[in-house]
Amino acid sequence: MHSRKLTLVDRLLGEADTVLRTLSNRGRPATRPSPAEGHRDCTLNPAQRSHVAGLMRVNHTGEVCAQALYQGQALTAKLPAVREDMREAAREEEDHLAWCAQRLQELGSRPSHLNPAWYGLSFLLGASAGAIGDKWSLGFVAATEERVCRHLRDHLQQLPADDRKSQLILQKMLEDEERHGENALAAGGADLPAPVKDLMSVVSKLMTRSSYYL
Repeated sequence: MHSRKLTLVDRLLGEADTVLRTLSNRGRPATRPSPAEGHRDCTLNPAQRSHVAGLMRVNHTGEVCAQALYQGQALTAKLPAVREDMREAAREEEDHLAWCAQRLQELGSRPSHLNPAWYGLSFLLGASAGAIGDKWSLGFVAATEERVCRHLRDHLQQLPADDRKSQLILQKMLEDEERHGENALAAGGADLPAPVKDLMSVVSKLMTRSSYYL
């Protein structure tokens, strides 16, 4: 049997389904087990638990943004190979999203209330980057992952020494994000101008600070 070619309406409906799954915290189940699986949780005092929950909420929001970025870029990418690379990266980000959501639940906390706003902004940025051109879209991925890796390293340093579960999750996320950035450059991503990178850093800081509390 021949598979039916997806129309624009089909693709838009598929994207809408992904949006609802991501923002309702009922996304697709992780395809890989959580790196924290099988490890005992540690005892955290109230201040530590609140801080770890804030960090994991930031990381969860970061994965919501990643989903939106990749979806927007895949929708407007010119080359089929680039679209598939974006979708593959998004599938791995879905694992990160599930792992962070599970850890937040274990900590007795919740995702950020600002996720819908950050999702919308990230989708627009991703779609705009894809529309400008694949090399700039890939460059945008590389620059984004560079900033994600930076704050993951910072969060790893802030975690309590005995919170092995959170450490393992963030370490695996860091490995994946570094690879995504390297792959984007290897696929022909352009180095973004310094003013664009500076603006991205400002937006990243605004996201992390607001999501930590809200």
